Amino acid sequence: MNPQLFGHPFSSYYQKALIAFYENDIAFDFRLISPEEEANCREFAALAPMGKFPVLVDRGRTIFESTAIIEYLAIHHPGPVALIPADPDAALEARMFDRVFDNYIMNAMQPLVNNMLRPEDQRDPHLEGYIHRTLDRAYAWIDSHMVGREWAIGDSFTLADCAAAPSLFYADWAYPIPAEHTHLKAYRARLLARPSFARAVDGGRPFRHYFPLGAPDRD
Repeated sequence: MNPQLFGHPFSSYYQKALIAFYENDIAFDFRLISPEEEANCREFAALAPMGKFPVLVDRGRTIFESTAIIEYLAIHHPGPVALIPADPDAALEARMFDRVFDNYIMNAMQPLVNNMLRPEDQRDPHLEGYIHRTLDRAYAWIDSHMVGREWAIGDSFTLADCAAAPSLFYADWAYPIPAEHTHLKAYRARLLARPSFARAVDGGRPFRHYFPLGAPDRD
């Protein structure tokens, strides 16, 4: 039986896990979480008490969190692309930058989206400036980190890049990466050109109207 992956194609963290499946051509059954898929939603609710996806069910085990799913696949469904490097120091750096992109880019940007989902008279007028300053610091730091690098930790595509791809994709929509950060912008472009992420982006394309800040006519 194939692994069962619960999520939604427009979800950044679902896309992060999906990249790992596509990188190593791992067969799976997609379980869409959407109101019209009542059976999937009922099963998902029983599996995921916090209501967060993606969730992976495989071989009698339930795995939460996109990072843990990618780690699980590396152990139980290994392939030619080693998203968790064999070298311990490289693996540590990949795990560290996985957290950087999740926490300092994606999770830092998410309040902008959440704020726009509120009724207009309930939005925080001070939030935008704070988030922009936070992202400015993160963008500048990662731009300097990417000098001379193809991928987040060097020449190999890893867990860190799985995290970076959707994080930078959506963050640049919410608060564009400044033009002077040429290394970061080039890295984002390489991620979008990576076949695994391009495929994930195409899967979410029909749902762009969900983005409350307005999806730009690019990417």
